[in-house]
Amino acid sequence: MIVLDREHKIFTLHTQNTTYQMKADQYNVLLHTYYGSRIDHFDLSGLIQCGNRSFSPNPNEAGRSRDYSLDVMPQEYSTCGVGDFRLPSIELELPGGSHTADLRYAGFHLEKGKTTPEGLPGFHGGEDEAETLVIFLKDSAAQVTVELYYGVFESFDLITRAVRVVNHGAETVRLCRCASLCLDFLQSDLDMITFNGHHLTERCPDRGSLRPGIQSVGSVRGISSHQHNPFVMLCGRDADEDTGICYGAMLLYSGNFEAAAECSQYENSRLVMGIHPYHFCWTLEPGGTFTAPEAALVCSPNGFGEMSRQYHRAIRKHLLRDPYSGRRKPILVNNWEATYFDFTADRLVEIAREAAALGIELFVMDDGWFGSRNDDNRGLGDWQVNLEKLPGGLEALVPRIQELGMKFGIWMEPEMVNEDSSLYRAHPDWVLHVPGRSPSRGRGQLVLDFSRRDVRDSIYDQMKKILSSADISYLKWDMNRSLTDVWSASLPAHRQGEVFHRYVLGVYDLLERLHRDYPHILIEGCCGGGGRFDGGMLYYTPQIWCSDDTDAIDRLRIQYGTSFCYPVCTMGAHVSAVPNEQNGRITPLETRGITAMSGAFGYEMDLGKCTAEEKRKIRCQVERYKAYSDLIHNGDYYRLSSPFSDSTYTAWEQVSPDRRQALVSVVQGCTNAAPPFYTLRLKGLNPAFQYQTDLDDALYSGASLMNAGYPLPQMQGDYLAFQIFLKAVE
Repeated sequence: MIVLDREHKIFTLHTQNTTYQMKADQYNVLLHTYYGSRIDHFDLSGLIQCGNRSFSPNPNEAGRSRDYSLDVMPQEYSTCGVGDFRLPSIELELPGGSHTADLRYAGFHLEKGKTTPEGLPGFHGGEDEAETLVIFLKDSAAQVTVELYYGVFESFDLITRAVRVVNHGAETVRLCRCASLCLDFLQSDLDMITFNGHHLTERCPDRGSLRPGIQSVGSVRGISSHQHNPFVMLCGRDADEDTGICYGAMLLYSGNFEAAAECSQYENSRLVMGIHPYHFCWTLEPGGTFTAPEAALVCSPNGFGEMSRQYHRAIRKHLLRDPYSGRRKPILVNNWEATYFDFTADRLVEIAREAAALGIELFVMDDGWFGSRNDDNRGLGDWQVNLEKLPGGLEALVPRIQELGMKFGIWMEPEMVNEDSSLYRAHPDWVLHVPGRSPSRGRGQLVLDFSRRDVRDSIYDQMKKILSSADISYLKWDMNRSLTDVWSASLPAHRQGEVFHRYVLGVYDLLERLHRDYPHILIEGCCGGGGRFDGGMLYYTPQIWCSDDTDAIDRLRIQYGTSFCYPVCTMGAHVSAVPNEQNGRITPLETRGITAMSGAFGYEMDLGKCTAEEKRKIRCQVERYKAYSDLIHNGDYYRLSSPFSDSTYTAWEQVSPDRRQALVSVVQGCTNAAPPFYTLRLKGLNPAFQYQTDLDDALYSGASLMNAGYPLPQMQGDYLAFQIFLKAVE
């Protein structure tokens, strides 16, 4: 709910549990007055105090008064070069060469519903689901307007932020920085939590107290990256899973980003998040516009868990565009770890036949089916079927798979090219490269210049021929290197600072075309696993391969960190063979299955090598997942323990919205002789309900399970796992 006080220029955004407020003051500076637990009908600008602060300049309108300075005022969108020395939200290079931006309130617009920014991903909602407030800020000298967009999803405690910059002047202006959100706090006793790692170890949470100065994470790799995720949290020092104030900030963007927090000289703090200013400079011709990516905020007065569940609910309903919405996704098998590049059509059908007999429903043909692709140094860019491997093409192969009762999916890596390819030999100028320099390679490949429409059109024409040649229901979109040598032959020198962002816009454009032309195809995103796991990609690819590390124990940590923002249904998770390819660890098949079930479930192994007993267990896993998939994907998610702090066991729980069903998963770590007995306290149940478990058929009250706990059985052996299904009884 958006409440307007026109007389005092106060704007209050209410959600179910929180309040966000801003006010244009006597100088028309838009101040941020409050964000936190819900407070009704109150002007909170009285929290802001003024006073003489040495070396903090005063705006001209203040006259001889020294009690007002932008350097200490909490602003809704921070300025640059006019008295605020803290993190700027915007930086303009004006025709005379100055770098200043002085923004003052100039009006507002209110509308029902929520729309996505043009050419960019965003949350969506109808007139009865969301409201949008647009506030106009103007730099009169620069003749530039900044439009601040606020989308309010009341029942999800979700507030979206987006920014649009318009050049109303007669001269060209250059935009050197344009953040998507600025969030000021009157205190600095906060912790910052970021989600970091590297390839095979993504999104590990790291928590530290704000300290004087600037702390930041980000990416200049051209992708949101394995190293740092574009989701961060600020929270009270005492906040945990169930208590304390916390703020989540997610950037819906798949390229270079920065999330920076500054603790200022007077113990205020500021979070600024948006496109990374590295190698970013956007030319705004007269009448030109620029739209920054959308960001999404959730504040929880009751700890991390409730924040996560609100993100999960909102993402599932108002961000994902999933062809399986309301239906269970098919369980898949991918042939990569079974065959790598060495396969024939008969070999693929053999794998599919083994999978179909176990109840698996979708066969995915991975890398190696096209061009001269017999290793990873050739063939990328030539998206034509290798007829030596697949005689008759997909037209012959897909019906053979479907005769087994399975759907068919395919792997592609559209953004890349090998030098040993027909495409590169014909168009070497289509790759990102700097004139006079030899390009660097990653995984033996170069990056196509997706900022160029002609390059995208050529790739899409090839993709359409493949996707239209047979009944394909799934596409795995991969991307296996970071961007280097970022220079485009299609842009003049003074616009090369646009290439990184135009590349991301190009990726979004091609994905949007796929969504338009093939709405029935489920697209799974992938970037060396989780290198581009972000809200931007989820708008186009409703599930993303969570990590190239498929080891069940490593995945506990990866999926735990991912869950702070992203729902289970978005995490691609597969059972793979042991010893694990990435680390050599051997874990039981039951454990691998339980870990992978907390995601978009599938298998990545040679099922023909499984023993009869292993096949029996796989059938049981498949049946169990089918029975509980709605609960797993649409239930409320509770982290019951942390794999980073508890080596004894890792546990998590999914609870149905009506709280009548719950599924608890427990994975044991390394065991010791004569271990103590443990009880596990559950969450999210109805304390008045009686619950029956499928593990011991006993009855437990919801109150006892949450307050006293459930007695965990003792297990002998490392990395064992089990699940408990609970159902309320009348």
